[in-house]
Amino acid sequence: MSLAMGLDFGTTNSAIAASDADGVSSSVVLTRFAKAEGTTETFRSVLYFDPEEVGPDRRPLAVAGPTAIEQYLEADGQGRLLQSLKSYLASRLFKSTSVYGRQYSLEALIGLIVRDLKKGALQQFGQLPERLIVGRPVRFVGTHDEESPSGPGLPSSAEGGSDEEYALSRLTQALKLGGFASVEFEYEPVAAAYHYESRLTHDELVLIADFGGGTSDFCLMRVGPEVRARGRTRQDMLGTEGVALAGDAFDSKIVRNLVAPLLGRGSHYVTQGKRMPVPPWLYSHLERWHHLSFLKTRENIGLLEKIHAGAEEPARISALIHLIENDLGYHLYQCVERAKVALSEHESVPLKFMDGPLRLDLTVTRPDFEQWIAPELAAISSGVDRLLQRTGLSATQVDAVFVTGGTSLVPAVRRLFVDRFGAERLRSGSELTSVASGLALRARHLP
Repeated sequence: MSLAMGLDFGTTNSAIAASDADGVSSSVVLTRFAKAEGTTETFRSVLYFDPEEVGPDRRPLAVAGPTAIEQYLEADGQGRLLQSLKSYLASRLFKSTSVYGRQYSLEALIGLIVRDLKKGALQQFGQLPERLIVGRPVRFVGTHDEESPSGPGLPSSAEGGSDEEYALSRLTQALKLGGFASVEFEYEPVAAAYHYESRLTHDELVLIADFGGGTSDFCLMRVGPEVRARGRTRQDMLGTEGVALAGDAFDSKIVRNLVAPLLGRGSHYVTQGKRMPVPPWLYSHLERWHHLSFLKTRENIGLLEKIHAGAEEPARISALIHLIENDLGYHLYQCVERAKVALSEHESVPLKFMDGPLRLDLTVTRPDFEQWIAPELAAISSGVDRLLQRTGLSATQVDAVFVTGGTSLVPAVRRLFVDRFGAERLRSGSELTSVASGLALRARHLP
C-alpha cells in the first residue's frame, strides 16, 4: 500500500499525516513524535542550538520540536531557542542570522525543523512518498500585496516578484533543505475542508475558518460525498481570504497591557537633568518573546542600566533587565499562553511569574482581554465580510461553519461566527491537526 502525505508547517505547531494513496480507505494516521512524557501528534515549530554541542563542521548542533523545548529547559535557558520562523518568510529584511558565530539563512533554519519532522515520519512509516502536499496560508504574515492570490500556484524564484511569491519561494527552498524535493502547496483552510468533508454523509457549502499562530485563513467550498463522487471541480471552490494575525497577536496584547507596565512600559527616567520616557521600542521586542534575545546585547544592557540609574520606578527596570539577562522570555510566555487558554473556560484567571526581582501576581479577566484584542477581532470579522462579498453569498446561504486551530477556542472568536451564522451551524474539532489530516487526504488526488 502506497502512502499519500501532507505536512502542515505552522508558525507555532506543525504536524505531518499520511493516508492510503490508493483510496481504499479514508483513514488518516498522524505522525507521533517522542517527548519526555510520551508522544504527541503536534510538533512545536521551534529550533534549539546548544552552545556546547557542535558537529564535525564545528557548527552548533540543532534540534527541533518537543526535544528542542526539553533541552532548552534542561539547560536552564542557555542556548538559542528560535520560534515563529514562518512569520518571516515574506520579509526581505530577514535573510539570515548568526548563531554562535555561524551564519544561517532563514531557509536553512526552517529546513532544520523540517528535517526533524521528516525524521519522525520516517521512523513511523518506514518509507515516504516522493511528493508531498504542504499547507500554506492564504496570506503570509508581512505581505503587502494588494490582492490575495487566487490559487495556491507555484513559487517564483525571482526575488523581485510579489511578497507571496517570495514567501513561497523561500518555503520551497526550506522544504528541499529539509529533505522534501518535490512539493505541492495547498491553502490551509482548503486542507481543513478535506478533513471536515471526510466525516460528512451529505453535501454542504461550508465556510472554513482556520486560526493558526500567525494567520487567520478562510475559504468557502462545496464538500461532501456527492461532490467527491462526481469529481471536484474549480467551481466547488468559491473563494479564499486571509488575515495576517492570529494567536500570537492575542498573546502580545496580554503582555502589552498587563505585563509590560510592570516592567517599565510608560514610565520615565532622568538623564542629564531631563525627564525622558523609557524607549517604547524595548517593549515592542518584549511583546514577542523570541525577540527578547535581540535585546541581550552589550549596548542594550548598558542602555537599560543607564535608564535604571535614573528611573522613577527602578524596581520595574530591574525586573526587565533580569528577564532579558536570564533568557526568561519563553517561561514568561508559557504563563501568558496558559492564562489565555484558561480564559476560554473562565471569566478571570491568575497570571503569576516569580523569578528574582521579577514578581508578577496578576489577574486577567475575559472582558479586559476581549477589549484588548478588539482590533484583531475586527480584522478577522472584516476578512469574513470580504470573502462573502467577493463570492456574492449571504450568511444564510452557508450550510455550516467549521472553525479550527487553537485560537478558534477563544470565546470572542467563536462568538463572531455564532452571531453571524448561528450556533447550530458551528462545527469544530481536531483544532491542531485538521490541516495536516486534510493535506494527507488532498494528497491522495495528486496526478
